[in-house]
Amino acid sequence: MKFAVLVFPGSNCDIDCYKAVESVLGEPVDYVWHTATDLSAYDCILVPGGFSYGDYLRCGAISRFAPVMNEVAKAAEEGKFVLGICNGFQILTEAGLLPGALRRNMSMKFACRDTVLKVENNATPFTRDYEAGEEIIIPIAHGEGNYYCDEETLEELRAGGQIVFRYKSNPNGSVDDIAGITNKAGNVLGMMPHPERAVNEILGTTDGKKMFTSIINAWREQHDAANVR
Repeated sequence: MKFAVLVFPGSNCDIDCYKAVESVLGEPVDYVWHTATDLSAYDCILVPGGFSYGDYLRCGAISRFAPVMNEVAKAAEEGKFVLGICNGFQILTEAGLLPGALRRNMSMKFACRDTVLKVENNATPFTRDYEAGEEIIIPIAHGEGNYYCDEETLEELRAGGQIVFRYKSNPNGSVDDIAGITNKAGNVLGMMPHPERAVNEILGTTDGKKMFTSIINAWREQHDAANVR
């Protein structure tokens, strides 16, 4: 399985994502610059955190027009796995690959601390190694993590099992305590907390490891089934 870690001007969590894949999975992983126009070689695309393009206009609003995002949309349509973390989540909503928007934290302050998340749906490629209802410790670091969507969209998210993570104690004012959601197909996940910063005991928690093992296990299952056919 081959991973791509996108790099935009202003990304600062790309190295964390790269190292997480390298240390947890030992799978091939490349940095891919925002001007890239071909992601066909990759099975999973990681859209990392940071301050892409300086967060000018609003978070993710400029990155959404980077050439590589056309390829991300194509990969998502093909069923490949796409994981957007923090600024990556913001970019995916701006690009229309996930519903809703990320607004300023209710406190109007940057939040940087460990948070407890509840796994609401463990039947996704990103969460299959967790238990349903499992509580995990994953750090946050954001100023615009306040997830918002209208009531109709929220009902669709609930009904479709697209709410994957909720905060146990809401740190930013997100509607319905939402910390992470998927698209309807379930192969695109956006979340504000940073699982790539929770893969080593020295970081204080290893609860993010299962996200990366989930991805590779889901991919292997898909390919085993394809080989049988």
